[in-house]
Amino acid sequence: MTPRELLKKTTIRFREAGVPDPETDSAQLLSHLTGRAPLMLRLDSDTRLPDFVVDGFEELCAERESGVPLQHILGTARFYGRDFHTDARALIPRPETELLIELAVKHCRENHMICPSILDLCTGSGCIGITMQLMLPGASVTMTDISQDAADLARRNVLRYDAPVRLLTGDLFEPVSGMRFDLILSNPPYIPTGICETLQREVRDHEPRIALDGGEDGLFFYRRIANEAPGHLKHGGMLMLEIGYDQAQSVGELLENAGFTDILIWRDMNGLDRVVTGRAAEVDDVR
Repeated sequence: MTPRELLKKTTIRFREAGVPDPETDSAQLLSHLTGRAPLMLRLDSDTRLPDFVVDGFEELCAERESGVPLQHILGTARFYGRDFHTDARALIPRPETELLIELAVKHCRENHMICPSILDLCTGSGCIGITMQLMLPGASVTMTDISQDAADLARRNVLRYDAPVRLLTGDLFEPVSGMRFDLILSNPPYIPTGICETLQREVRDHEPRIALDGGEDGLFFYRRIANEAPGHLKHGGMLMLEIGYDQAQSVGELLENAGFTDILIWRDMNGLDRVVTGRAAEVDDVR
């Protein structure tokens, strides 16, 4: 069987099984096995694939059909032009989160911040904090997560890119008691508890509930961050939060009530509200 024939057959099979992006996933899996580019495989009507490749491909396809995310099978996910180790210990890095990087880097550069201090709260795989360190080599980046499993995965990515970051484990701001930052970034859990069981099976069954469940209304962690962040930001420091598409107004109000100013809502590549930012007022004491 040629790559083109196998991919056409698998695309139909994946579509019938309810795989969200059957053509892309089938090509990515075969590329993972053969080391050849997905586009070249789609066009190849001449090469006869050896039996061991077809058999190995069948095993990967069975995993995908069972709901295992493509990124978990491949072992990596692409984020801001780089590959990050990913597995069931943390959320899979997603393109929408790249907006946080764009806004943070732009803020630092426009304000001539050569050595900003940055906190990546709820770091998960570490993709946000590590990318910030690589984009701004002079930055001092601290990453925290309550999950030791997620921190272990993040450490793999730190080593992958030899990123000079500080990685701490603990509940939100607990590991950085007494510290202040120029910039705090976070993609916290924000799915309402009752919605978690209705998510796609790839997310519901294979990504950690602790990284998804944002409490009854999805705002539990935003309330905590809004109240605690002012005590960990320098005067004029910025807080940047990824949000669910329908949470912008609620999160913006939480920041306003906590004394933040210059609150803005930013949309992602799909035109959905994705990030809320706010500037910290001056505070006298670290909470």
